[in-house]
Amino acid sequence: MVDTALHQAELWHEFHRVVNMSARELADWLRARSAGPDTERLPEQAGTPTGEQVLRILNKRRADLTPEDFQVMRRVIRWVHAERGRQGRALAGRAGWRHRLMSLGHDPLKPA
Repeated sequence: MVDTALHQAELWHEFHRVVNMSARELADWLRARSAGPDTERLPEQAGTPTGEQVLRILNKRRADLTPEDFQVMRRVIRWVHAERGRQGRALAGRAGWRHRLMSLGHDPLKPA
């Protein structure tokens, strides 16, 4: 049990290191990204499914996380590390790459 709690604490810390946007910033981004010239989704349904999951996690306390939340956290950490490692600074100025990462809660142009 202690090992699991430690692992979850490390995962929580890494997730919040990788997801460098606040819940408010991510919510605003997902709404803006989902808005179109003809339609706008409901605010609580804005963004990608993973972005919505990240937003829900950001609004939770660690004690309230579910096993599904931990799976999402692991997946987001892997995706961001893979994108940053593979693309790195070469694509830092490209809007599409940055916007994909921002939809996961990571702004690559935000200071560390």
